[in-house]
Amino acid sequence: MAAQFKKGAMTEILRDNRWWLLKTEPNAYSWADLLRDGTTVWSGVTNAQALINIRAMQVGDTALFYHTGDERAAVGLVRIITAPYPDPQAANPKQVVVDVAPLRALARPVTLAQIKAEPLLADWVLVRNSRLSVVPCSAAQWEWVLERSTSDQ
Repeated sequence: MAAQFKKGAMTEILRDNRWWLLKTEPNAYSWADLLRDGTTVWSGVTNAQALINIRAMQVGDTALFYHTGDERAAVGLVRIITAPYPDPQAANPKQVVVDVAPLRALARPVTLAQIKAEPLLADWVLVRNSRLSVVPCSAAQWEWVLERSTSDQ
């Protein structure tokens, strides 16, 4: 059963699927690159926990597209469009990838500083383990980021 959260002009449909945050260095692959390409293989992940998170993804899940480096901000939303599959570029069969497609840019980037300033998000893996490149999001974390992306908060 889908739940719908509304805040002002923002409407996001939250489904039974999971939500994620995918980190990328914008100098290596940016939101603009994804918009240009239309889809991409989310590859290059080697951390064991991040690979476990990729293996838990399902077609239709949604993820925040997060720029690392100097930006450190969620900048867009993507849809997971394939089930996890072995990375065809990796020698290790345990390395898996998914394909993603852009949904929309966030109206306003949501920075890591904003996230860290919110006490209710202190237990989010994004805050606790900043080096992890694929991070799960709870419904509350997801909603918080989306609300901040459309407000002046």
